[in-house]
Amino acid sequence: MGLAAGVLLAAMMFPAVGGVGLLAAQISDSAVGTSSDLQSGTMPAATVVTDSAGAPIAYLYSQYRVPVASAGIAPAMKAAIVAIEDRRFYQHGGFDVVGAARALVNNSGGGATQGASTLTEQYVKNYDLYVAATTDAQRRAAVAPSYARKIKEAELAVSLDSRLSKDEILTRYLNIVYLGHGAYGVAAAAKAYFGTTPDQLTVPQAALLAGLVQSPADYDPARHPDAALGRRNVVIEQMRQQGSITAQQAAAAAAAPLGVLPNVSVPSAGCVGAGDAGYFCSYLLSYLQEAGITSAQLTGGGYTIRTTLNRDAQTKLKAAVDGQVDPTTPHVADVMSVVQPGADAHQVVAMAANRTYGNAPGESSFGLPYQPENMGAGSVFKIFTAATAMEKGIVGIDSIIDVPGSGYTTPLYHDPAGRPIPVHNAGNYASQLSLTDALAQSPNTAFVKLEESTGVPPVVDMAERLGMTSLATTPSGRAGSPSVADVARSQNQMSFTLGVSPTSDLELANVAATLASHGMWCPPSPVESVTDRTGAPVTVTQPPCRQVLDPAIADTLMNGLSKDEQPGGTSAAAAASMGWNRPIAAKTGTTNDYKSAAFVGATPQMAGASIVFDDSASPRPICDGTPPYSCSGGNIYGGKAPARTFYRAMGDILDGQPVVPLPPPDPRYLNGSQS
Repeated sequence: MGLAAGVLLAAMMFPAVGGVGLLAAQISDSAVGTSSDLQSGTMPAATVVTDSAGAPIAYLYSQYRVPVASAGIAPAMKAAIVAIEDRRFYQHGGFDVVGAARALVNNSGGGATQGASTLTEQYVKNYDLYVAATTDAQRRAAVAPSYARKIKEAELAVSLDSRLSKDEILTRYLNIVYLGHGAYGVAAAAKAYFGTTPDQLTVPQAALLAGLVQSPADYDPARHPDAALGRRNVVIEQMRQQGSITAQQAAAAAAAPLGVLPNVSVPSAGCVGAGDAGYFCSYLLSYLQEAGITSAQLTGGGYTIRTTLNRDAQTKLKAAVDGQVDPTTPHVADVMSVVQPGADAHQVVAMAANRTYGNAPGESSFGLPYQPENMGAGSVFKIFTAATAMEKGIVGIDSIIDVPGSGYTTPLYHDPAGRPIPVHNAGNYASQLSLTDALAQSPNTAFVKLEESTGVPPVVDMAERLGMTSLATTPSGRAGSPSVADVARSQNQMSFTLGVSPTSDLELANVAATLASHGMWCPPSPVESVTDRTGAPVTVTQPPCRQVLDPAIADTLMNGLSKDEQPGGTSAAAAASMGWNRPIAAKTGTTNDYKSAAFVGATPQMAGASIVFDDSASPRPICDGTPPYSCSGGNIYGGKAPARTFYRAMGDILDGQPVVPLPPPDPRYLNGSQS
């Protein structure tokens, strides 16, 4: 019987679904790949995300599949699938006329329905279903009892058989086929069912997997162990009859228990499976997509993404965050990011929130540590006013600046009606302080007055330069409205130095990293490398590092921020309570209504920022306590829970590393050149 007759015979094996007049329509509905597509053999593969040591933290996929080469598949697995699915695999040319005739006779005689598909045809069908099809209609057409589909599959199978070796076809089939519980391909199934690799599969294990092809649901060993056992033993007997195993091996295999894992499953898809690293994982995905890597590439490209995440640092950071604010605390989020400074990269070492990452009740998948939070960071923004004034030569860190009394007004700070807005202090201060002491004690009036000399737009520019890049992209109101930065400049918002703008915790940590890098800004990168399934590097387009502040100013400002944890500084009590004993450049901040508070700090080795804020839809003031809680008045400060979070986390992360002094100040910036 020739090919044409054989194909016609194959078509006759299906129940009538309409006349031959439907043939053209059925072909057009199908997404069967071309011969060249099938010959390339590329199929969706899971991407693995690892920490900096190479240990997996998450898997990204639409189909959990890990393609392996022929040498990575046990001979028993190949023998089992041939024995039960296509015993004449090595004799036919892609389409089995003998098998088709046998199935036709069996079906017409009332026996069990047989499709007579060869492994090569099944590979074509699976490729159509799992690779070529992109719509629901195409996926339905890929498995419909269609004359057109069967004929097309047979034609392509014959074409493939003439171009590829039998072993290559078999390997591709074993890599593409669905085997239940979310496992696509033999490698995924070996891990899901037995916790092993496909090259280590035993005869009974291979037979169980081969038996699943007919119906992964009906023969699921986790839900239907008796049916699975019976089906497995049928495969074993077929292997014996084929001569791929001896009678003694068959008896031993049939006597073996199923041996599947108690919890048959594949790894969770996406960042939900990353546990405490979920927020870091989420930031990684947004970073890669901004760098030009698409979601389809990430979920089907089989990439290996080695990240900058330090697992030990992540564990310590999560403990510090949860230690201050329990994950279930209503209205109170505690987030912190840690960035390693450097002249050619700012690597994100760890990122955490007290909220458990996820989509279940009480969890959050919003980017709490890296997306701007609307309440602001308070007096932390005084860093930008100080840096601007130093760059302009108005002051140096030893310069004496005025500290007007609480209630100070300036014609530059007014409400929409033009009435001056009084600026209040949170305590009593000397009428004059050095810039260093003013940064440590944080009187509001001193920095609003200093901002009169710098002007608001240069301070906003400085904030963006040092790392607050989202100020230029975050709308000030509804979508499409001017950015926060543009409004601050155009409206001359003197309140900018008081930190009322939406603030990203990660960006704040990167500001500290920029100062610790002698004024060199780099994007806060979570990526060490990306490689494709062949091991070839994948280009990740990242903004280049750039010198945004004179190194002498950056080093001197680090010194100017060095008294925050010392007696009289706003975080002295928190530092003492956590046993902090290293030089640090730091600044606290609290918003006027106590709905958020922040702490930012840097040593020469590591930088970070912590923000405690109300993450609910209706923010309320926060009171400091154990843990902090939502209240009517509020008394949270950056020197309380945020500073305690930072000092515990950073102290644990740096434990065992040498104590490094801050860089010395440059004499040119001890006093302003305009003095």
